Amino acid sequence: MQFIKAGEPADSNIFNKLDERKRRLLASGRDVINLSIGTPDFQPDRHVMEAVSRAALDPEQYKYSLTETRALLDAVQDWYSRRYGVQLADEEIMAVCGSQEGIAHVGFAFAGPNDLILAPDPGYPIFSFGPLMTGATVGLYPLRAENNWQLDFADIPEEVASRAKAMVVSYPNNPTASVADRSFYERLVAYAREHQIIILHDNAYSDLLLNGEQGLSFLSIPGAKEVGIEFNSLSKTYNLTGMRVSFALGNREIISRFRAFRSQIDYGMFYPIQAGAVAALTGPQEIVARNRQGYMARRDALCGGLRKIGWDVPDAQGTMFVWARIPERFGSSIEFVLELMEKTGVICVPGSAFGGQGEGYVRFALVVPPERMREAVERIVESGILKG
Repeated sequence: MQFIKAGEPADSNIFNKLDERKRRLLASGRDVINLSIGTPDFQPDRHVMEAVSRAALDPEQYKYSLTETRALLDAVQDWYSRRYGVQLADEEIMAVCGSQEGIAHVGFAFAGPNDLILAPDPGYPIFSFGPLMTGATVGLYPLRAENNWQLDFADIPEEVASRAKAMVVSYPNNPTASVADRSFYERLVAYAREHQIIILHDNAYSDLLLNGEQGLSFLSIPGAKEVGIEFNSLSKTYNLTGMRVSFALGNREIISRFRAFRSQIDYGMFYPIQAGAVAALTGPQEIVARNRQGYMARRDALCGGLRKIGWDVPDAQGTMFVWARIPERFGSSIEFVLELMEKTGVICVPGSAFGGQGEGYVRFALVVPPERMREAVERIVESGILKG
């Protein structure tokens, strides 16, 4: 396992290089197909936008909200009951300004410089950066292709597990697009109870399983509320990324301490945004299946197309991302990404940006229509980059 201590400099050079190359391509008039950032291009439902608009015209809605409205708490409780079979009390729910903000700050509720927090490698960067901000040390547990990118508990030495304060887990997984089943979560809860580890589960993509199955909630496992919390988001499910509506849910002691911390840095979610969230959760739900079908069509166009031209890219199991091993002739994922940009105008993210275990892979975001995905495939085959 690799350990990162607070204060160690982060390497942002990869992202600087990508941005510099992208701006240069655009300035030269090149047509860029940007598959690097996971921002949905699907539209929100109109009834959600109308709910936000109506609330925004009421001057009373511009005061500090401080906490969640009764309507929002009821909507979240109904959502988790019907969708996951999980019953939540008011004290087990807290709105946060996007899962990224929540994960960035939750460590301040219980961790400090003498603590160890475990995070995945490869993993979304905030999973490590958030704990590091508290002064804690981060231990990176490896995710491996041969294990379908699932945590193997045997990879965590017993002496590490015995002193770990918390563990960040995320399925469906960004960046690897892998999923975990109920038996994995049962083992996770048992492991957390045995070692007295707080589980922080990121569940932002549970409605974007692309294998025909239903995503589940960590909280649906018996005993899960005793050992941790889960973050869930409306961003990808309802195309509300810019509204920044997410929730920390589960263990009421952690939620209470987290709320006390956030009360010092935040005055609650803007009332019109809460109204929009209520409309999304209580209104027609066809958008969920529609989004899933849309991402599946894009996934099939990209992954299926790349396999046809000789690049063995597996279908993403979940999320809005595709995780692909780079061609063997390339020495690093950043080398491949930069050459791909120059030759094709197609932009993706090097796997090394997500940790050392991500080296040798790239991540594509499913953020353009199938026809543009097919165009990306055509550019790749025409460039000859796969053959050298």
